[in-house]
Amino acid sequence: MRDTNRIRFFLLLLPFLKGAYASNFNITDCFINFRNHANGRLDPSGLVNGNGGNVLSSDIMNAVGFTYHTCLSQCSSGTQSPIWANMSQQFGTWLLPYLALISQLPFGARHRVDNLMSAILTVGSPVLAGYSMILTILNANWISRQFEDLFFPNTKDAVRILISLQQSPLRITNEDSLLSSLVILPQNDDWWPTIADFLNYTHTWSIASVTSIAWVVITYLLTVASSLSDIPSEIHSNSGQATGSVWLWLIPIVIGWLQLSPKCDYAQVRKAIENADAMAFVTTNHGVVVKASDLSERRAVSIDTNMESPSSPDEMLTPPIYNYARAISWSWSAEDVLNAFRIASNNARIRRPVMIGATWTNANRRNFIELGNRRGNASEVDAYCKLPRYAVQSPWATGMFFRMFVASLLPLALQWATTVSAVLVVYFTPTMGFGCRSLGYLIYGTLATIVWAMLVMSSTLSHYASSYSDRPNGSFSSTTLSLAKVLSNLLRWGGKLLAIINAIWIIVAGMLEFTSTYDNCYCNSSMLGRGAQDAYDVVLFNGVDLGQTKAAWFGALALAGSTSLGFIFYISLLTDLVPI
Repeated sequence: MRDTNRIRFFLLLLPFLKGAYASNFNITDCFINFRNHANGRLDPSGLVNGNGGNVLSSDIMNAVGFTYHTCLSQCSSGTQSPIWANMSQQFGTWLLPYLALISQLPFGARHRVDNLMSAILTVGSPVLAGYSMILTILNANWISRQFEDLFFPNTKDAVRILISLQQSPLRITNEDSLLSSLVILPQNDDWWPTIADFLNYTHTWSIASVTSIAWVVITYLLTVASSLSDIPSEIHSNSGQATGSVWLWLIPIVIGWLQLSPKCDYAQVRKAIENADAMAFVTTNHGVVVKASDLSERRAVSIDTNMESPSSPDEMLTPPIYNYARAISWSWSAEDVLNAFRIASNNARIRRPVMIGATWTNANRRNFIELGNRRGNASEVDAYCKLPRYAVQSPWATGMFFRMFVASLLPLALQWATTVSAVLVVYFTPTMGFGCRSLGYLIYGTLATIVWAMLVMSSTLSHYASSYSDRPNGSFSSTTLSLAKVLSNLLRWGGKLLAIINAIWIIVAGMLEFTSTYDNCYCNSSMLGRGAQDAYDVVLFNGVDLGQTKAAWFGALALAGSTSLGFIFYISLLTDLVPI
């Protein structure tokens, strides 16, 4: 019975399968047959030369293409039958190395689905990946410069800790004098270097990462050199040079993260924080120093991955591409720690002890603060740090929006340099003009940019809603904050959905190229850009001037390659200034 049903199902599909098979053709054979018949009739109608011009009846056999309408009438609107051997070769040469290189991106999330989503976000929006990377480095440079001139113990270790926790949902609190005690008390001098050392692990260069990058680079250069040496055969074999160019952003992104070595392993960072908990001390109202864990369940510095209602769920995820969601709140928290050290440093410079009424003790040791100057009760250590609270403190860290703006420039340049280079390759490949292939790459670049804009706006709105919702002055209505939260969620969900679609699309676009799906009258004639009346299809390339095509391919290589190298160089300069 089951076999009978299968036979019936096949018979139902047979007309459709026959129709699909009948629509397949070889466009070269179709053109040659039409040209031969035209030569027999001495009728050059519909035939064109390499520039799309009409040919004379005496020059029919030198025609290299035909008009769009002629192609449709003679060859149908079907697609050329794919050459599977060529498809597998092109896929292995142009696309597979990049797909393998994705495995070298940093992950580290608690759940595999979050690691998978981080890879999809990277492919779906290279702008977002580059933005998160550069913003991470700019934030690290900013906090490092702010701590440079402070005169107080543990500042260098504080910088290292803050920079290392950029991949975690950093939370700072001074409830029960936790932060001020952590900064001031000499009993906490071991806490800072210990946790900094716990976080001093690396995710950087390995034999696997170097091999993967070298494989992609060498494959790309060799295949590009081969395609430039024999352009006609590359055009006939559906060269993937455009596909290789549009994926070239992945090399600088992977190299950048390897140079930065983000601390994104959730288990390791969590363990480092928990190991340091037992070493933190806090002073009481009576000046008695006790362990922080005996006084409060909260910690001065913590990574809160179990919040019931975080400002943005992406903030809880440790893969570094989600730094776009953490950057604003991290900068705000880091500035809290900075302010505590800064005010304490200013008090130390004027030789003011923590304990009110005490005399500054100086043992004539330069750049050293005597331990007796750093003792006091809870109110005294709080006053010594004088931490600003919500009533006077802005929820936006100093210079945050400027850093966000700067972090956007180079990733946008990288995205569009690789996208435009792919468009140049196919635009200047005969038939020259805007067509199906060009449209596919422009769709990818446009969606990647939209995803970045949506997710960055989502993170800004979520921080705005969460930071102002707890303000005691009631200057912001609950309706405004609710709308901001809803809009933030919609932008985040929509951005991720577009990223998934875009990641799938760029892989599909390469496969469409390799399987000859674009080899039909409509796409080969550049109908989208030329219009039906001026569209034509160049089929043969004997005697066709391909100088402009070769120049465009060289230009595309130079554009994508130079921008990628510039991105790597810029990242190298920035990371050299970061004390990681």
